[in-house]
Amino acid sequence: MPDFRLIDSIHDVSADDWNTLWNRDTQSQSFHYPFIQHGFLAALEDSGCTQAETGWTPKHLLIHEDSRLIGAMPLYLKTHSYGEYVFDWAWADAYRRNGLNYYPKLLCAIPFTPASGPRLALAEGVEAQTMLKCVSEFLSAACLEHHWSSWHCLFYPPEQQRLWLSDQTLSRVGCQFHWYNRSYETFEDFLDTFNSRKRKSVRRERRGVSESGVKLTRLVGDQITDDDWQKFYYFYHTTYLKRSGNTGYLNREFFEAIARNLGQQILMVKAEHEGDNIAAALCFFDDTHLFGRYWGCLEEIPGLHFEACYYQGIEFAIERGIQVFDPGAQGEHKIQRGFEPTLTYSQHWLADERFHAAVEDFLQRETPGVEAYREDCAGYLPFKAETN
Repeated sequence: MPDFRLIDSIHDVSADDWNTLWNRDTQSQSFHYPFIQHGFLAALEDSGCTQAETGWTPKHLLIHEDSRLIGAMPLYLKTHSYGEYVFDWAWADAYRRNGLNYYPKLLCAIPFTPASGPRLALAEGVEAQTMLKCVSEFLSAACLEHHWSSWHCLFYPPEQQRLWLSDQTLSRVGCQFHWYNRSYETFEDFLDTFNSRKRKSVRRERRGVSESGVKLTRLVGDQITDDDWQKFYYFYHTTYLKRSGNTGYLNREFFEAIARNLGQQILMVKAEHEGDNIAAALCFFDDTHLFGRYWGCLEEIPGLHFEACYYQGIEFAIERGIQVFDPGAQGEHKIQRGFEPTLTYSQHWLADERFHAAVEDFLQRETPGVEAYREDCAGYLPFKAETN
């Protein structure tokens, strides 16, 4: 009988044991989904970004059988809903108005990272559907034992939707905008799939950045210097302050740690103007996906954000043969630049049967709207009719 245990730190499991479990089903890859790697989760924890004081208490799940690690899941005990990107504030408010506590809740997710990817790792030979049922039962029992309101799993892989479906949990869909590589050899090949007006618009936008005197450079791994990292954090920090009055979810120590732990899976797009570094975008990548994550700038130059965060990423993906570019949550402005509306998935279990029923009713009404939104957005894609 498998033994299920919640641990209080990613360091309660060795990096080798954790990473081997998550990476075992894609042995041909040189790079794997970056955000589930021990080094990424350790960077969040060691920098203080995920701890009780920030509302992200690590509670990762380990599954052992005969002392062998056969399963794992990233889990956090949450005392708020910030940094999740699947918005349940209305659910929390409904609990509050009825004199109940929605927090703490148990969350399976990558903190501050709305990027779909693996959420349950299983050793070879472990039957996924059976084990997932056992995991769901364990999480529900833990919530009841500790008086946690619910558990949630966010942004699991779309191809696993059928695996996650059950009578005990509720499914929710969202919509993001992703770029897909259809065997393009150059950026111009990609643009050739656009209609004439949209193609000219992108070329004009890119030309405007170039004519403004901005020079962009793509750096990977060891090409990114300590000075580049220091400046990037300053841009990120400053941009957050300008937009929201706070310094962002992540601190300098986190970026220093990911540079050490995952540097070879990081792309930095650096922008220079008149000899000064004025902006940078940071992406992660594996063999199949590019993930746009962080951005910061000191000068507001028209088109620079789109060039650094989107077009440079597309060029990088084409060069490397990367199949999907996920630039992050939201952003309808991505549609006219060739990013296609893509459904994302999450799963939810609420201990209170009354609220479980109420949320189920809400989701039955929300889901058709999200699917209709996706279809509507697809109608605004820039592609020629024959390639859409």
